[in-house]
Amino acid sequence: MTTGSHWHRRAQRHLAHSLKWRIVVVFLLLGTAVAGMFAFGAQRAFAVGWREAARPLLNDYVEHLARDVTGGTDTPDLARAQALVARLPLTLRIDGPRLHWSSHPGAPAVREGGSPALSATTADGHVLRFGLDTGSIERRPRFFGGLLLALLGAVLLAWWVLRRLLRPLDDIGAGARRFGSGDFSQPIPVRHAHAPDELVTLAQTINTMGQDIHRMLEAKRALLLAISHELRSPLTRARLNAELLPEDGEAGAQRAALLRDLQEMAGLITDLLESERLASRHAALQREPTDLTALAQGVLQELSSRHAAAAQVRIDAQGDLSAAAVDPARLRLLLRNLLDNALRHASDAAQPPELHLWRQGDRLRITVRDHGPGVDDAHLQRLSEPFYRPDSARTRAAGGVGLGLTLCRLVAEAHGGQLRLSQAHPGLRAEAEFTLG
Repeated sequence: MTTGSHWHRRAQRHLAHSLKWRIVVVFLLLGTAVAGMFAFGAQRAFAVGWREAARPLLNDYVEHLARDVTGGTDTPDLARAQALVARLPLTLRIDGPRLHWSSHPGAPAVREGGSPALSATTADGHVLRFGLDTGSIERRPRFFGGLLLALLGAVLLAWWVLRRLLRPLDDIGAGARRFGSGDFSQPIPVRHAHAPDELVTLAQTINTMGQDIHRMLEAKRALLLAISHELRSPLTRARLNAELLPEDGEAGAQRAALLRDLQEMAGLITDLLESERLASRHAALQREPTDLTALAQGVLQELSSRHAAAAQVRIDAQGDLSAAAVDPARLRLLLRNLLDNALRHASDAAQPPELHLWRQGDRLRITVRDHGPGVDDAHLQRLSEPFYRPDSARTRAAGGVGLGLTLCRLVAEAHGGQLRLSQAHPGLRAEAEFTLG
């Protein structure tokens, strides 16, 4: 593709998506059209006005012009006629018994019967037809050309001023994108705050809105972290007290149920804290060379205590997975949640879930596919939202609390990638793809 086509595509994109450039183009076209119409109209008005003004003068002066051509004799002198035409913006045609000559052959002003011509007849029968040489005026539009250049210069100056006036729109757009991505560290720069216009007021309003949103998010995060931290101590004490209960008899069953609930609450608190850490734009990854196949096998071994089908999960590994630069703790969390979700919702399926690990260059793709009932398309895009559960009637033991896939999405995004969920028919396919360090 040539550089010219690249320039053409960029220009089309700017015109299609930039209000500023559309205003500039419209202004340039309008200014050029006004300048052209003014120059053309003024030139035509000047030419027509000069012709109309010269006609009465020629009517009164034609005899004098005829004497100038004849030199006071009865016969026209060609040399004197040529000198007259060269000196004045006139056309002249001489028709007679001894001389036939035209200063501008074919010009409308000197054609036979042409209305713009004024005539005089000499004593020897020669007819002198005079006309105004408007072509000489129209062929030398220096004044109008200069005026056109001046008007175009004014248009370019106005375009430059317009660009400076609309420059805050670029700052506002960049600031809005920063706020949308969660970066509130840099406000939108405000130009000429001492003399605010509409754009300055808009930038200040968006800055205020961004500060309010930032404070609200920080307050929510601080409250959630505080609650999570404060719950750890009573949960630890409750677990210690529960473990002191007898392990046999009726108390044993209650002890086991209580420990299970306490373990679930502790896991929920851990997931909440981890989701807040990953959601923060300052989330730091501890990347190190990691054997992904060994990591996946360790996760499956850990899950085998809760899911008998975990031992049957097949790992399909492609590419060099022995030293991938990832955060092993976060990647373990991602694998654990994806596999646990697949094992939990496909426990009655004829086939166990599948785990595919694929690496090419610096790209890594992790795919977990189950053969369960899947979910409705209406719920598919919301599965990775915090605390979202497609079926509110399901118990937590069957459906979790709705943070597992959220954590998987956050882990993928922290690694610079994304999590995609799709129907596998049957079952659900979860695919995390991101860039290695």
